[in-house]
Amino acid sequence: MRSTILITSPDQWVAPGLELFEFAPIIPGGPEWFSKPVLVALLSSVVVIALCWAAYAKPTIIPKGWQSIGEYAYFFVRDQIARPNLGADSDRWMGLLLSIFLTVLVWNLMGVIPFVQYPVAATIGFPIVLALTVYGVKIYLGVRHHGVRGYLRGIVHLPGLPGWAYGLYAPMILAEVFLTSLFTHFTRLFANMFAGHILVAFFSSVGFWFLFERLTVLGAGLGVLGVTMTVAMTAFEMFIMFLQAFLFAMLAAMFIAGGLRGEH
Repeated sequence: MRSTILITSPDQWVAPGLELFEFAPIIPGGPEWFSKPVLVALLSSVVVIALCWAAYAKPTIIPKGWQSIGEYAYFFVRDQIARPNLGADSDRWMGLLLSIFLTVLVWNLMGVIPFVQYPVAATIGFPIVLALTVYGVKIYLGVRHHGVRGYLRGIVHLPGLPGWAYGLYAPMILAEVFLTSLFTHFTRLFANMFAGHILVAFFSSVGFWFLFERLTVLGAGLGVLGVTMTVAMTAFEMFIMFLQAFLFAMLAAMFIAGGLRGEH
């Protein structure tokens, strides 16, 4: 695995760039796809499964330890994501929504774990696959419950809209439901993790380069500032990581609700 934090030179500081997202195969001479992001994604799956097993496998009346943490996560997803969007159908979809929320959250938090330091969602293929899964569920539910014509009619119909306006409105709303919503679902998560990873790498690179390669009075000040900003940006990034997991799961709930109800 290659480092994703510092890119330094004894003579000249070099800003971190796209090389942060380029990884050699884990096994020399092995398959190219088996690189650090894939390994971290597999590790994330193990973490989520282990957490859920510890929290939910043997529940007790009085929760403690991992069960308490698991119940907090469950109630958060149920009360803040599922019920506001799915109402009476929320319990049926809690397994999927909780899995999505925990998976994306662990993916993101891998970016601040020592010796890992890579958010899985910063590799665009992972959020695309998860968003496509939700997209497929949405389309399946819409067609199954309402038929193709009924599903399309429910999306396009807008009470009170004049007939002549449907020529403008229908293409836009159909594009939003079938194209734009998918794109924005994974792009929001990917872009935030991608940009956050570069920002943390930038400030840490500045800080450590001045402290270890250009330790003058001015360099020490810039180095301390860079390290301070790294700590501050890491804390802020952890908040963004949680927020993006919440938003991704919330949009998943909204899309599932749209499929069930056959409307935009």
